[in-house]
Amino acid sequence: MWKTYANTADVWFKNATQIIDRFHWTRQAIWAFENVRKQEQKKLGPQLRKYFKRSKSLLIKRYDDLNQEQKEQVNAMLYYPPTISRAYWYKEKFLDILPQTDADISKAALIDWINRADSCGIPQFEKCAQTLRNWYTGNVNSFYSPVTNGFTEGCNNKIKVLKRNAYGYQNFKRFRNRILHMFSQQKQTVA
Repeated sequence: MWKTYANTADVWFKNATQIIDRFHWTRQAIWAFENVRKQEQKKLGPQLRKYFKRSKSLLIKRYDDLNQEQKEQVNAMLYYPPTISRAYWYKEKFLDILPQTDADISKAALIDWINRADSCGIPQFEKCAQTLRNWYTGNVNSFYSPVTNGFTEGCNNKIKVLKRNAYGYQNFKRFRNRILHMFSQQKQTVA
């Protein structure tokens, strides 16, 4: 979801289908919710503010995946500021789109969510809706294709962790060999 990358791909790969990994456009809704939570959290008293901050993971987690005690905690948190409650349910409705098995149903649900969020009165979700509208084609194409770049991003993350743990490498050849060694060990343990 970077305009320069998309423009370059349009020039050099004219026949390619643009697909945006679901992770990238899903996190737009999570970030919108998180920004609302942080904004509303600042308005609360010190004790409630700490409670909301510590309960961040509960609020991000899907409501259906919570146990009964966690659902009660989330319900109690959603009772305080009404904006958080509305933002929470926008996030939940957005995440309901993802597990759909029929691409056409998912596409219709995404369009409906974007239209609702665009006029919801919560600036963070209005911005999220605009972002999803700007990248609509790539987002919708992800419903029709099982391809993701999760493996590639996982490899990049492992390489960054390796580099960070070593505090950098001065010798590129040694760094390259270490990367190749790391991935050759991974292949042996998986197989």
